[in-house]
Amino acid sequence: MRTETENAARVVVIGAGMAGARLAARVPGVTVIGEEAHAPYNRVLLAEVLAGRYEPDVIALPPAGVRRGVRVVRIDRAERQVVCDDGSVTGYERLVLATGSNPVLPPLRGLGHMLPDGVHPFRTLDDCLALRAAARPGVRAVVIGGGLLGVSAARALAECGAQVVLAQQGEHLMERQLDAEAAGMLRGHLEALGVEVHTECRVRGLRCTDGDAPAVRAVELADGYELEAEITVLACGVRPRAGLAQAAGLEVRKGVVVDDELRTSDPYIHAVGDCAEHDGTVYGLAGAALEQADVLAEVLAGRPARYGGTRALTRLTLRSPSAAPVVAGASGAGGLDLAAFGDSRPMPGDDVVRLADATRGAYRTVVVRGDRLAGGVLFGDLAAVGTLARTWQDDDPLPADMSLLHLLTNDGGF
Repeated sequence: MRTETENAARVVVIGAGMAGARLAARVPGVTVIGEEAHAPYNRVLLAEVLAGRYEPDVIALPPAGVRRGVRVVRIDRAERQVVCDDGSVTGYERLVLATGSNPVLPPLRGLGHMLPDGVHPFRTLDDCLALRAAARPGVRAVVIGGGLLGVSAARALAECGAQVVLAQQGEHLMERQLDAEAAGMLRGHLEALGVEVHTECRVRGLRCTDGDAPAVRAVELADGYELEAEITVLACGVRPRAGLAQAAGLEVRKGVVVDDELRTSDPYIHAVGDCAEHDGTVYGLAGAALEQADVLAEVLAGRPARYGGTRALTRLTLRSPSAAPVVAGASGAGGLDLAAFGDSRPMPGDDVVRLADATRGAYRTVVVRGDRLAGGVLFGDLAAVGTLARTWQDDDPLPADMSLLHLLTNDGGF
């Protein structure tokens, strides 16, 4: 155990997730302190590990010098030091918080601070590996939450041979990204994989065995119905890990508040990734975390750079257990590609263009607000997604003489 104060490092990063690893790859000599024992990894691909398509080493990020398995317990802003749970103290000139987020544990009966056996969050590689070890063929699994994470977990468990039920409280799946029609197509493809989907389904609690080591046996719904469960996956969203920042007296609202240079209320401390709140928004997206890390790398190098927010593309691939991998832009039997960007839910005055081909299982919709592309959803055939997403991300005006129908052609109409 190190109890002495180490020499001050120029830049210290707390957190070895995707944002912290990206920053380490772009800032020479950075010191990264990571709580997980694993090397940094791409969390976007955790569902592929759960499904058994990838081993953990495949999703590892490029090697970076990380102090693994060490947790920072206190930030001393006056001395510009961080104190760790192993007794070590590290000084900094600039500190970067890349502490990420925690899974939300819903207020369910039977769910305390200690999770019953068989109840799994799905956020880290350890979560993923524990779930994969439990997901033997025929096991009854209930996934609570029908967002991107819940859909990904349900699909992966089905590919493992589990009997999967997906319980979503909202009216349709992936409400943040999809309109009702697209969500219906997504539901159909999940059901084709063997997933039983329940929407407008409120979960009340868990029924567990008695004793010192309770284990889940069923998920109780608000209407009194019970879903048998040997595995329960909690995919109810995430919450920024801002406790360390709050204890240090930094400004925290939903997340750690940062400006356009990713600087917190302390000029010597920055924040990036899932823990950071910029202009009132906590993104919780890998793309935003990487963008913020890139901007901060420029700032730390003394070069002019400003973060103006992220316009991110959501991408999901569904496959049946026996299907060959799906090529982007194509839809085969048992497989489907999905892409969503921006706001696909129209507001009064918006123009909406939809094209659907039931025989090919293809669906495209875009929302135009004024002379800008507000958002869209593409299922099955993603040939136009590159041009559409770039136009939306760049916030370029649409040509005045362009037919809206051309937005959905394979070349995006440009």
